[in-house]
Amino acid sequence: MIDVLYIEDEMSLALIVADSLEAHGFRVSHKGNGRDAVIAFKHKKPDIVVLDVMMPLMDGFTVAQEIRKVDISTPILFLTAMTQTEDVVKGFHLGANDYVRKPFKIEELIVRIEALTKKVGTAQALKQYAIGNYVLDTVKSTLCFNDVQEKLSFREVELLRRLFEHQDEVVPREEIIRAYWNDDTYFTGRSLDVFISRIRKYLAKDERIKITNIRSIGYMLTID
Repeated sequence: MIDVLYIEDEMSLALIVADSLEAHGFRVSHKGNGRDAVIAFKHKKPDIVVLDVMMPLMDGFTVAQEIRKVDISTPILFLTAMTQTEDVVKGFHLGANDYVRKPFKIEELIVRIEALTKKVGTAQALKQYAIGNYVLDTVKSTLCFNDVQEKLSFREVELLRRLFEHQDEVVPREEIIRAYWNDDTYFTGRSLDVFISRIRKYLAKDERIKITNIRSIGYMLTID
């Protein structure tokens, strides 16, 4: 069963959409404002977030931005009457995966939700990565070496996974910052260097693993 966090302040519409989704086998948690939605997301991560843009207390763009600070994989689908091209572009830049304009047919929404959750489910099928003599567990947020586990933060896990998935390739600094922090004024290059240094220490027991700083460009993970 797919868990949907649905955020809509127009209660009559929310009731109709929630009932329709539940009738088609979805489990729906509805919130009427953005602030409660962010709290609900952090308390129990859903399979997908469906949200309006114009909401009280915190608008949908801000909700998406807050979610992407702690999670980069859960699909976000905007369901809104805001149809200007710049609004659509802004939504995608903030981490949205899809954009459905009101008015809409419930059948279209269901197809979009199923497509997004299926895609993420396939992408996340691999939960553990063998990195040299280490095992990175992205579910438990641990890095294991000879049965000794190191607990990693969310950003450390995602940064190490990204470097490993692009092994022997340079991952640009700007790409890392945009992917995990959205705003390069919040997360400076110097702070990124600190994170990289921390990950190097975690991996120090396997001398074959190296993370090289390509000056002014990015980082590259190699395993000899």
